[in-house]
Amino acid sequence: MDFREFKERVFAAGQAAGLEEMEVYATRAKRFLVRVFEGEVDDYRVSLEQGMGLRAKSGGRVGYAYVESLDEGAVDYLVAGAKANAQISGSSDEVEFYPGAGHYPQIVCYNENLARLTPQEWVAFCLELEKAALAADERVFKVPQALTGYEEGEVYIANTLGLEQGYSTNGAYSYIAALARQDGQVKTGSKFVVDRDWSKFQAAQMAQEAVQEAISLLGASTVASGEYRILLRRDVARDLLATFASVFSAESVQKGLSLLQGKLGQSIASPLVTLVDDPLLEDGAASAPFDGEGVASRRTQVVEAGQLKTYLHNLKTAKKDGVESTGNASRPSFKSPVGIAPTNLFIQPGQVPYGDLVQALGDGLIIINVQGTHSGANPVSGDFSLGAYGYLVEGGRIVRPVEQITIAGNFFKLLEKVEVVGADLEFGSPGARGNVGAPSLIIGGLAVAGV
Repeated sequence: MDFREFKERVFAAGQAAGLEEMEVYATRAKRFLVRVFEGEVDDYRVSLEQGMGLRAKSGGRVGYAYVESLDEGAVDYLVAGAKANAQISGSSDEVEFYPGAGHYPQIVCYNENLARLTPQEWVAFCLELEKAALAADERVFKVPQALTGYEEGEVYIANTLGLEQGYSTNGAYSYIAALARQDGQVKTGSKFVVDRDWSKFQAAQMAQEAVQEAISLLGASTVASGEYRILLRRDVARDLLATFASVFSAESVQKGLSLLQGKLGQSIASPLVTLVDDPLLEDGAASAPFDGEGVASRRTQVVEAGQLKTYLHNLKTAKKDGVESTGNASRPSFKSPVGIAPTNLFIQPGQVPYGDLVQALGDGLIIINVQGTHSGANPVSGDFSLGAYGYLVEGGRIVRPVEQITIAGNFFKLLEKVEVVGADLEFGSPGARGNVGAPSLIIGGLAVAGV
């Protein structure tokens, strides 16, 4: 049965079982992935996941349960599970269900043309991607990764206070990695694209960018240890922001897991840094009309001209702080409890093109890749020490590639040292930490370990 019919039966059964208030959250996700290798399809996957979660109040406490099948037998199981979990819940936090907003924004999260693409077209694109990379330069000897994927989903939320909303979303992604070899040295270049506009997926352009990056790194060597002016390319700046995004969560702040505690209204970054969370962003991968609790979406200035304006809130954290929810309740699927996560979180781009950033750097390093963000970064303290590679810049010009270096610093100090913000905003792959984007940034100084 569909979400609405199943919801009606759950609410009726819940009332009969003595549940006081109820909320259902349902998702349906269809995923497709194709990967090719040496001219043949190496991996082909299609999956469908759907289900419904129930939050319910019983005896003043809230219990949660979910089911993966929407049939008659699942109704009683869901109600009994939520009631039993409420009785054993040890949480003293008061949970409020949201009755709904008077107005919800109209957002286009679904592209019909993208949904009409056939599996044969996805496979053909992937094969073309690999072929274009192999043909781009004679030094390219292998394409270890050439893949394309498509996802579409449906979200539905309703409760016994009158809230009932839903929306559909879809999007595509593609990734290519190329290996180039010269004088016994092998380097990798890659390119990733995520969008819901299929015209943005150009196999020849993607392949060329991946190959050119691999070739540009041939002949790399390390540099002397010291402090360098640093140009963080947009993808590296984005990865660092994603790694430390949790520090802006009100939940982290209230638990003492963020050094931003008590810093509202204070300067925490360079005046050039404005950090925005925008679930209304046109074609944003995480754009949505409401959050995981049904709160209407709105654009939030988290940091404005370096000053911390707000934390990201759901209903529970907002009540603790005596403020309104920012609409950042997160529930990635029907199985997920309510948490907090950004939507489309990004540093507001400036006016300086990437080429001009290289000139503005003068003498320093361009960092185009970092490794070890899961193990070499501490979101609580902000400290990081990451393997990296990129290019040495002298007199505003790239002179050679650089490898086998480690960059170390502190995320909060890094924000304070931003000297120039580029115009090249780019988002990465959306995930549990939201859809994070950043332009390239020039940092005044960062410790580099080489030789």
